[in-house]
Amino acid sequence: MTALTRREAAALMLAAPFAATSTMAAAAPATVMPKALFFDVFGTCVDWRTGVAREAERILKPRGVTLNWLEFADHWRSLYQPSMDEVRTGRRQFVKLDVLHREMLDKTLAKFSVNGVPPDVLADLNLAWHRLDAWPDVPPGFARLGAKFLLAPCSNGNIALMADVARRNKIRWDAILGSDIARDYKPKPNVYLAAVDAFNLTPGECMMVAAHSADLGSAAAQGLRTAHVARPNENGPGTGESAPSVRVDYAASSMEDLATKLGA
Repeated sequence: MTALTRREAAALMLAAPFAATSTMAAAAPATVMPKALFFDVFGTCVDWRTGVAREAERILKPRGVTLNWLEFADHWRSLYQPSMDEVRTGRRQFVKLDVLHREMLDKTLAKFSVNGVPPDVLADLNLAWHRLDAWPDVPPGFARLGAKFLLAPCSNGNIALMADVARRNKIRWDAILGSDIARDYKPKPNVYLAAVDAFNLTPGECMMVAAHSADLGSAAAQGLRTAHVARPNENGPGTGESAPSVRVDYAASSMEDLATKLGA
């Protein structure tokens, strides 16, 4: 083997750093895991429709009220976005979702011609949203995800509501984030960014998890990573999203499937 010329040796020395960099890049994982997962709650984590219908029947039926309880729940929920729009557009100062739910309840009772319900009964009925049950895959999925990631709701639900839902379903949040922290409602950008800031992270270190493509699209626009969890029966049989309609980092069939995809 002939000795390297001075020029050839210099060329090899210059090439060495680039060769090392190329090798390191090839060895790096294709996907870097997030540090925190933010969750939409209504529909994604809990079955709001069945829960609200159940509570309405439990509270109103003994008072002689007979109606289609699922339709009652659906109408109450149908006022959700219009009520929050009043805050999002600045036409109204921020109020927590419990307040909006109570106003929506009055309109729903009027729609179904339900009158004469005492205030204490109405207050109890408004807490139907605090007594929702998680989808069956959520507790085992969260147990796995919580061992690897920070978990927090990024919900339009207020802190008291999220705490009650968590206690009912034995969910352990690392924090409760969302509307009460941002003083606004999704999909406004500051709701997602306030959640990111609360954990001292960057948007790219956080992932929004939801069953609603619009929510995920808004989070992605702020730099968050996204995961879709299918809830095809959220609003009744075959009415929810079985797949995302926007580009996401992960698409899962359940929380347990998401845990598997994230290596938890």
